[in-house]
Amino acid sequence: MTKKLGLIHTSATLVPIFQKLVDEYLVGKDIQVFNIVDDSLIKNTIERGALTEDTSRRVVDYVGSAEAAGADYILVTCSSIGSAVETAASLSRVPVLRVDQPMADKAVAMGTRIGVLATLSTTLEPTSDLVQRRADLAGKHITLTSRLCEGAFEVLMQGRPEEHDAKVAAAMKELSEQVDVILLAQASMARVVDQLAEEDKKVPIITSPELAMQHLAKLL
Repeated sequence: MTKKLGLIHTSATLVPIFQKLVDEYLVGKDIQVFNIVDDSLIKNTIERGALTEDTSRRVVDYVGSAEAAGADYILVTCSSIGSAVETAASLSRVPVLRVDQPMADKAVAMGTRIGVLATLSTTLEPTSDLVQRRADLAGKHITLTSRLCEGAFEVLMQGRPEEHDAKVAAAMKELSEQVDVILLAQASMARVVDQLAEEDKKVPIITSPELAMQHLAKLL
């Protein structure tokens, strides 16, 4: 019987990224995928500096819409709205996954000194909080180092990706001296890993999209 996977995004740029992962990890499975996109969710969160009650309510509504559309499983692909995703999951009759949970679980399993890197404070805080809670759930003591790449997101939005990548790469190198594993809180940072010299990849650097899809592949 065909299963439906609903993907909820806060940017249209994430649709092809996750479609590629679906094609790679869910190949051969009888699954239909549909996407819901609303970039005002992340824009409002950035403008207000935090996830508000109004935006959280809209996230819950989108999850409800995906369930009403027949989704058997729902993945929300933005880390900044993670707490709203967890609220939605508690109200949904089908499983709902926040994209960074498998990444947080993997990091907790890999080491005790965990670094979280982000270019937005609205993503750094919820991802760091999730890692700590998943460690507590696993009964593991960790030391969490959260680092914000100041100015990187701004130059990226101004059409200067080279400057963004340089700032992120410098932060990765610095953080790798202090931790056992680094989590990248935003998918937009992932490409920088491939630009690092091998000698600069001193610890594992993990991202959420691929790990989330690997997790779904085991369930669907």
